Amino acid sequence: GFRNTVHKFQIIVQLLIGEIPDRSTFSQKGMVESLRPYLHITQAVRVGDLTAFHKAMQEHGAVFKADKTYSLIVRLRHNVIKTGLKKINTAYSAITLTDVCAKLGLESVTDTEFIIAKCIQDGVIDATLDHEAQTMTSKANLDIYTTSEPQIQLHKRVAFCLDMHNQAVKAMRYAENAKTEWESAEERRERLKQEEESLLSMEEDDF
Repeated sequence: GFRNTVHKFQIIVQLLIGEIPDRSTFSQKGMVESLRPYLHITQAVRVGDLTAFHKAMQEHGAVFKADKTYSLIVRLRHNVIKTGLKKINTAYSAITLTDVCAKLGLESVTDTEFIIAKCIQDGVIDATLDHEAQTMTSKANLDIYTTSEPQIQLHKRVAFCLDMHNQAVKAMRYAENAKTEWESAEERRERLKQEEESLLSMEEDDF
């Protein structure tokens, strides 16, 4: 029915924009069976398993075509590859393109190299590609303490603390000045009052 159709397209749209639908979406009453093929696709996308994705496409291809979602689901292949590549980049400091190809279930090493280069360019993964050595080296596993980043962060924190100290000192000085000005004004009023009283006293004496 209409509700089923809406949920199917909602699942696909979420996957296309990089979101993973909540598990409860697939366990709604009266929709478990109709959404099962989409659950298999979602699981493949979530773990970045291209083999599982192709298997789901083969098993449920007829269902997707009948639902008119087949062309959209085909586009999810890129999402599966990106997710798989992210996991490989995190797990390995360096890996050959042949191994990446095998792990992702891609057709050739040439395709693998092109896909990795595109993902690096798009900022999907933080890695370097060595065409001559046919390897991918991850930057994600770089020990941050071998870089100047800790020193930069320490400098920022020290500068922040010094600035806080200077601001506090300025505030304290301002408070002292304000108090002095207030006392001076009070004394001035007292002096004017005394002068006024003296004038009045002199006027009374004249009379």
